[in-house]
Amino acid sequence: MSTITIIGAPHSNFVRVVRMACHEKGVGYELEIARPHSPSVTAASLTGKIPAMRHGAVVLCETRAICGYIDAMFPGPKLIPTEPVAAAYCEQWMSLVTTHIDSILLRQYLIGYFFPGTPDGSPDRVKIDAALPKLPGVFAMLENELMAHHYLGGDTFTLADIMLFPLVTFLPRGPESAELLKASPHLQAWFDRINARPSAVATVPPPMPKR
Repeated sequence: MSTITIIGAPHSNFVRVVRMACHEKGVGYELEIARPHSPSVTAASLTGKIPAMRHGAVVLCETRAICGYIDAMFPGPKLIPTEPVAAAYCEQWMSLVTTHIDSILLRQYLIGYFFPGTPDGSPDRVKIDAALPKLPGVFAMLENELMAHHYLGGDTFTLADIMLFPLVTFLPRGPESAELLKASPHLQAWFDRINARPSAVATVPPPMPKR
């Protein structure tokens, strides 16, 4: 069978999610480095966003769909539980990561540091300050969950944990999120467990290019 090709930038948190899923399943893949909306991405993604995937005649976009395909198509440990209750909790947390947690922590808060768009490149304080009141609630939600369980939704590692992990790697780069992470020992312990997994080690992005 043909090799999976993952299309996208290695610095993207969702590209890393797909790569980690492949490593957890023991599935070989090729990474085709491409930026969003570039020709190779638009040829495989309905929205021009990354990641996208090619596997023979199968062409997919959207992280959840790609990871679900990899999990169902290949042998190895199940990333999405088959037991209905565990599967529901896994889906719940994957949805929370993509629709709520990522939106606040990355798209509203960290983007003010990473891509400020200010004339001198300084942090966009308007954007950052607007997001700050939302941060404690997100950290409390994660800390409470990981106080009760070793992983998101239970005591078994799943795709929900993979979905969250790359985002958490960015948190020390924002001073406010770094302090909140230090004040969240269960979230930090969870991060350390995931960070030691071979799939995390194998997918560390290269240094960001200088702008």
